[in-house]
Amino acid sequence: MLNRSDILSTIDMIDNQHLDIRTTTMGISLLDCADTDIQKCAEKVYDKITIKAENLVKVGCEIEKEFGIPIVNKRISVTPISLVAAACRTNDYTPIAKALDRAARTCGVNFIGGFSALVQKGFTESDKKLIDSIPQALAETEFLCSSVNVASTKAGINMDAVKRMGETVKKTAEMTKDSGGMGCAKLVIFANAVEDNPFMAGAFHGVGEPECAIHVGVSGPGVVYHALQSCKGAPFDVVAETIKKTAFKITRMGQLVAQEASKRLGVPFGIVDLSLAPTPAVGDSVARILEEMGLEVCGTHGTTAALAMLNDAVKKGGVMASNHVGGLSGAFIPVSEDEGMIAAAKSGALCLDKLEAMTCVCSVGLDMIAVPGDTPAETIAAIIADEAAIGVINTKTTAVRIIPAPGKSVGDEIEFGGLLGSAPVMPVHRFSSKAFIDRGGRIPAPMNSLKN
Repeated sequence: MLNRSDILSTIDMIDNQHLDIRTTTMGISLLDCADTDIQKCAEKVYDKITIKAENLVKVGCEIEKEFGIPIVNKRISVTPISLVAAACRTNDYTPIAKALDRAARTCGVNFIGGFSALVQKGFTESDKKLIDSIPQALAETEFLCSSVNVASTKAGINMDAVKRMGETVKKTAEMTKDSGGMGCAKLVIFANAVEDNPFMAGAFHGVGEPECAIHVGVSGPGVVYHALQSCKGAPFDVVAETIKKTAFKITRMGQLVAQEASKRLGVPFGIVDLSLAPTPAVGDSVARILEEMGLEVCGTHGTTAALAMLNDAVKKGGVMASNHVGGLSGAFIPVSEDEGMIAAAKSGALCLDKLEAMTCVCSVGLDMIAVPGDTPAETIAAIIADEAAIGVINTKTTAVRIIPAPGKSVGDEIEFGGLLGSAPVMPVHRFSSKAFIDRGGRIPAPMNSLKN
């Protein structure tokens, strides 16, 4: 039962503390769109999406207006296209990418995800075709997002895929150089990817999902930051409890929106993803939460411990508020999308190595990081391998979204605008990883994968 205090508190969170529903994402199965003719397949894909998601944006806007809750993004995720297009007699999946982009435009959504492949244990011919199509697909579309899962705790790390993705990132940056390598901002390389992730750029509709589902991603770094201001100097027990209670309130709001959207769209409710996903706006930063705990600057010693506690407390509060918490759920640390992270990187307190350490305990991984444009493909691949190893050994989702900024050097900055923000170009190690990456093969699954 909500009382007057709860209602006023939530209103204040929305008006003054950047509380919002970051996204409502409709997942759509495209398995029945398969066809040997790629043009026919693309037509089926467009038709099914535009029918299923016809009212997604309209319903989202209605809920926003009626409940007074901002829903920042409306998005669509689809079955990994490497599965959908496997029957097509072609080597180029760009026509399907364009059909997805056109469907996103017709439906009025912000992004569409699922130009994806799952290659943690090896490639099918379709997987190879999809990966080869990624640079062109992202260069010729506006709303499309792509992801490739190269590792899992059960399968180990597909190092052939890691090498291939390092090369793909470089080629994508080159083909989108006129926009600062924007294509790379819409490309994620995963370990242990989840099937119900509502957040871009890594969303896809897994084969274990229903025909259609509605997922909600909630965000509230500003709310958590504000809550912690009431317990300055208090022991960490109090800090953790404060974060848990705040996460509970945030998730309850997400649950309300998810259930309402599900009912109005006639689509099953999937999950609420409680992720503290920041924006470039001042007051909406995960880095500032960590600093509020007592760190002078995010990135200094103690940052990993602070982030670990934040992530754990967020999850504990969230699971008490909803029976269906899923997706990624935790704290995101994208450099370009977080005002505090940007400041910390510019000050020199936050470097790539420290970010890698933080990914051991955060929600995802190395996210929206700009590196010099001349960074070798094998160095990017080695960064992907390191991050995949963290995910595989710790049985958690990790990911890399990295931008080798064309023509940029350390100290420069690239501007993407909107939620993607701006990123200072960060240094990478100058020593080569080429011989390591060139070995190929598969790094075996760890002992903790044997759970049957």
